[in-house]
Amino acid sequence: MTHQILFLKNLIKYILQRILGINRYLFLFSKFKIKTLHNDRNEKDFFHFITLLKNRDGIIIDIGANIGIMSYHLVNSFPNKIIHAIEPIPCNIQVLNKIKRHYKLEQLKVHPIALGDTSTDIEMILPKEGGAIQQGLSHVKHEEITEWNNGELIKVTQKKMDDVFGETHVCGIKIDVENYEYYALKGGVNLIKRNNPIIYCELWDNENRRKCFELVNSLDYKIYVLIKDKLEIYDSSKHEKQNFFFIPSKK
Repeated sequence: MTHQILFLKNLIKYILQRILGINRYLFLFSKFKIKTLHNDRNEKDFFHFITLLKNRDGIIIDIGANIGIMSYHLVNSFPNKIIHAIEPIPCNIQVLNKIKRHYKLEQLKVHPIALGDTSTDIEMILPKEGGAIQQGLSHVKHEEITEWNNGELIKVTQKKMDDVFGETHVCGIKIDVENYEYYALKGGVNLIKRNNPIIYCELWDNENRRKCFELVNSLDYKIYVLIKDKLEIYDSSKHEKQNFFFIPSKK
């Protein structure tokens, strides 16, 4: 995306946020994306993740639920499953709860926390660019995360996935937490070992990705990508992908 297009995009976002207010802007944006997500080619991987869970029992955890777009589709796809949405940023939580009420998503459980490898209070960054709040890029303040660090600092509660869900049976995990995936998964190692859930995540090509790959390999998972509607074992020499499926070798 060119600098001019990015500037115009952020300018429009800034104007809309000022006119509507951040919460109304995010609510309307969430409703729009919920209606159009099936038409977004970039989300084919997510909907394939949904198909992989069709015959599996247990809850689904949406880590980095943001403003509820994917949480809605998980609930809509699995009316008999409980979907747990993990989201620590206050403006996102407000919209997520509003989406839950608006669409009557009774089986959606919202957790206003972050997940990591320790239970403690942490700081997160709500980035701004061109005056516009970029809530979709909110992330944990961490020495390994060097992008999108200009913005508001917010203190949130972090817990371990193992502690939050205990002995609950989990069939699937969707995770998108802006370069903090390794720590969130590390805090759920016992849960993952016990349940062998299918894990779907977005990972940039960096150290966080390498650590995630090492972790899931140690847990006897295979790493797949979706190529022409079929899963293939990930090969870095021929696949340029950011969305990955971690599938247990044990069926």
